[in-house]
This record gives sequence, structure tokens and C-alpha cells, in this order.
Amino acid sequence: MKYGKWFVRVNWITLVFIFLVVIAGSFVRITGSGMGCPDWPKCFGQWVPPTDSATLPDNYKDIYSEKRAKKVEKFSNMLSAIGLEESANKIRNDKSILIEQDFNARKTWTEYVNRLFGFMAGNGVLLVFLWIVAKYRQKKLVVVSTVNLLLLVFQAWFGSIVVATNLVPWTITVHMFLALVIIGLQLYIIRIVSTTQQKNIKVSKPFYALVFFIFVVVFAQMFLGTQVREEIDHLTKMGIGREGWAENLGTIFFIHRSSSWIILGLITVMFWISRKRKDLRIIHWAFVMLAIELLSGVILNHFNVPGLVQTAHLLFACILFGILMMATFRLKTKEIA
Repeated sequence: MKYGKWFVRVNWITLVFIFLVVIAGSFVRITGSGMGCPDWPKCFGQWVPPTDSATLPDNYKDIYSEKRAKKVEKFSNMLSAIGLEESANKIRNDKSILIEQDFNARKTWTEYVNRLFGFMAGNGVLLVFLWIVAKYRQKKLVVVSTVNLLLLVFQAWFGSIVVATNLVPWTITVHMFLALVIIGLQLYIIRIVSTTQQKNIKVSKPFYALVFFIFVVVFAQMFLGTQVREEIDHLTKMGIGREGWAENLGTIFFIHRSSSWIILGLITVMFWISRKRKDLRIIHWAFVMLAIELLSGVILNHFNVPGLVQTAHLLFACILFGILMMATFRLKTKEIA
């Protein structure tokens, strides 16, 4: 089936907005702006947030703390219902969750921009779904776009939980994991509708196995990275500043750092094997992205984790993840003489 040029473009634009949501979310986190909007989906009860606390009620902290308490209790009950009693009790007993921050216009608008990107990405996914149902109706596309839309709706709801629980670390990790799944599904849709522009690439079975293994390891590395970020959040709550993070991070950080060099070795081998094949430029780009990713990681480790480099580190990790996932879609195993 041949797909319209604009339909393909809309899918790529949607992917860009999904990436922007991930990057904006990282910037929100490093600037401590996650609670800039204490409610969801509105911000201080408004679609366009305030710029001055004078426009808010004198007791706005009490108002949003009470609303949060109700939502946290519902979420805790849900966790208990599915057998996560320990996590539920931990959230119930954490009184810091209900402490409202002072209004800060910069943080409020930082979080608001993050939500705007989320709104654009959500509308893009919805448009793709409606376009497929109305015009193409291909079974595989209908299924994947439906799952992606439902997952995005769940992600939006879970975003409200992240806010309600005052950024409990494990909820942020789940939020990030869901974002990667959404990226993966959107890439799969792009692969289906772009087969005329992106031909399959024939490679040997061992080479394909190497690419797939590297993809799995990179995904695991990203998960370990979220755990490192949780440790950083814990250190921050303990009053340990940015200058003390690197020397106080635990075992997960050292595994994450050391594994990066293993990935570099594997991708170097992959690059060396494919260096003379022009049709394997996607592998060459993976090598470039990993090199930049490792450089940002070195800067994070030796220069007290500067904030903007954290965002760059996540950006290049997501791009590398996307490139390797697209490679697994395009590469086809066939012994080559």
C-alpha cells in the first residue's frame, strides 16, 4: 500500500514532538520545576498559568494540598489492590508529598511548556490514529496506532500521578519507560508507512544479532540511568548539592558508567564491520550518537553533573535508542556472499 506524503510527514512531526516532551521533561526535572503546576491538566486551575502569586488565593497551598491528598489516597488504594502494599504504605506515610511549594513563575512556566509539548504530541498521535482509521484501515497500523493512543492516554493520566505524589522517584522512572515505549511504537508506524523511502537492508544473521543485542543493552543502560537519577534525587533531599553527587552515587552508577564502555566496544565492532557499506549509514549514525553520548557522560561524571548536560545526555540516549530500534526494523537477515 502506498501512503500519502503528508501522512508520512505527520508521523515524523509527531515523533519530533514526542522527543521534545522527553527533553522538556528532563529540563523540568533538572530545574526542579516538576511541581511548578500543582494540579493537572490545568495549572493552578487555569489553562494559561498565572505569572504572579498575587492572582492566587491566599490559601492556595492548602487548596492544592487537600486535592493532592485525595488523589494520593486513590492511587495508594490502587497500588494495594494490585498487591503493591509496601509501595502504597510508603506513599501514604510520606507527609512531604503534601507539602506545597511556594509559587515560582519560572518553574510554573517551565512545567507549562512541557505540558504544551505533551499536548502537541498527544494531538499528533490522535491525528495519526484517526487518519489510519478513516483512510488506510490496514490491520497492523490500526492495532499499533490504537495501542499507541491508549498508551499515551495512560501516560497522560500517569503524569497526573507523578504530580500528585510530588515526584516520587519510581513514578518518574515508569513515566520515562512509557515514553520510550511510545517512541518505539511511533517508530514502528513510521517504518510501516515509509517502506518505499526506506528499503530493507540485507545483513548476515550474526550482524543482525549484534545490532539487536546492542539495542537491548542500550535500553538497559537507559533504565540504569533512571536509577542513577533517582539516587541523585535522594541525595538532593538529603541536602547534598551538585558538587557532591558524583562521589556519593552508589553501585548502580558505577555499573552504568562501566557498561557504557562495553557498548562502545560493541558498536565500534559493528561500525568496523559495516564501514564500507553505504546502505548501512544508520549504523554509522549510531556510532556517532554513542560517541557524543559517552562524551556527555564523561562531562557529567567529572564536572559535577551540569544541568544542561543532563538533558543532552538524555537526548542523545533517546536518539541512539531510536536509531537502533529503526535499524532492527530495517535490517533483514540473509547470508551475504
